[in-house]
Amino acid sequence: MSKTVTIRLDEDTYQMIRHAAEGQLRSISNFIEYATVSYLTEEAFVSDDEMSEILSDPDLTASLKKARSDVAGKRYQVVE
Repeated sequence: MSKTVTIRLDEDTYQMIRHAAEGQLRSISNFIEYATVSYLTEEAFVSDDEMSEILSDPDLTASLKKARSDVAGKRYQVVE
């Protein structure tokens, strides 16, 4: 089921999206959906090769496990 989402964009960002959408013969709405799905599937997750490299590094995996434990135990500080 489709959902309607309202976003606020500055003029420069809107124009950038509008031009990109026109270049792909898409509506602005469709371009934003396409760009979001593309980012989430290609950039936000690591590939199988990257994950293998991460898991094969014992120092890195130990550090990640400690970080996860620290977050779960609320042993961290937010730096702004």
